[in-house]
Amino acid sequence: MSGWATNNSAAQPLAGIRVLDFSQIMMGPVATQLLADHGADVLKIERPGSGDIFRHAIVDPDGAEHPAFGAVNRNKRSLVVDVRIPEGLALIDDLVAAADVIVNNYRPGVMDRLGLGYERLSGINPGIVYAQGTGFGTEGVYAHKGGQDILAQALTGAMSHKADDEHPTAIYPVSLADYTAGMHMVQGILMALLQRTRTGHGQRVEVSLYDSLLAMQILEATTSLMGRGIVNWARLPLVGTFAAADGEVVVVGAFKPNPLRDICAALDQPDLSAEPDFATMADQEVNRPRLQALIAEAIGRFTCAEVIERLEAQDVLCAPVRTLEEALQDPHTAPMIVEVPRPVLAPLRSLASPVHLPDAPASGQHPPPRLGEGTADALADYGIESERVDALMTAGVLA
Repeated sequence: MSGWATNNSAAQPLAGIRVLDFSQIMMGPVATQLLADHGADVLKIERPGSGDIFRHAIVDPDGAEHPAFGAVNRNKRSLVVDVRIPEGLALIDDLVAAADVIVNNYRPGVMDRLGLGYERLSGINPGIVYAQGTGFGTEGVYAHKGGQDILAQALTGAMSHKADDEHPTAIYPVSLADYTAGMHMVQGILMALLQRTRTGHGQRVEVSLYDSLLAMQILEATTSLMGRGIVNWARLPLVGTFAAADGEVVVVGAFKPNPLRDICAALDQPDLSAEPDFATMADQEVNRPRLQALIAEAIGRFTCAEVIERLEAQDVLCAPVRTLEEALQDPHTAPMIVEVPRPVLAPLRSLASPVHLPDAPASGQHPPPRLGEGTADALADYGIESERVDALMTAGVLA
């Protein structure tokens, strides 16, 4: 293999697995990045001219290699090829014959129209694992809709969850559906690869933003389907965010015989659980506004550090409410920060793989590729002769 391989690639669990990545934006790229972090050889297939549309979705001083694109595209190489030209499609066919996994997150039907559908490509390589991510699946009334995280939040009911009915309906500003679907895609790919070792055959893997965000709500969905209403942890009487003297803390008064008694003891308050209005969980739920007001008043007398110390001494679950910037500065976060050098730009500081394998640590040594970066080495690794590569570049099939 070319100099692409990492120093410890032989020890990584996905060493030798070749991935052709047609995906863009986040759901697919975050999946293929995790595969790449753990040893897979990921070749990012990009369209001529612009490449992954996420390269240009954000205006940034780093241009097409901006940090948001870099966040989900390290440890990959880039191949810019026009698959609409017969010679381009023929090149992809040769790569498919030597690959293990294909990933895309186009709308249903797009890959088929390009000649890159599962039926055709599995005919070239019966062992191929073909992972397709969509917004709303390949069948059903929403299959035609463009996939987008916020739309999935709205349609699956995820956006409707509130700690209080008076709160306005709000978009959750973190890409829950994209990331979750990406991780489900990784799981599906790994299961399909494992099954291939027994059967010798690949298969199609399908995930969607819609299904993944529904799956995140499995507790809530099950209680609803069983006629028990919807579980809402944020509405438990002893769960809430409270203002201390210098910031906010979140308290989870649960999983104990009498958490209210312990909260009161921590805050030097009389035991409210001894009062009839707060004696049982049912009583506390009925009188939740008044109960939380009393807790808020008591917490407001202390600093965040004092509240945390006092509550933890009573084994009450609690934490300070931080900004992301504060969390990133926490010493506990340090092992999750990875710094990848880039040839011209400043090093890319991002988050490492959350999967920790002490005997096979993830790699983060290759920066996100510039458009077309790594083409020659990648094609050589796939056995494509240099003369053919030169001819394709001259003909404008490769960029």
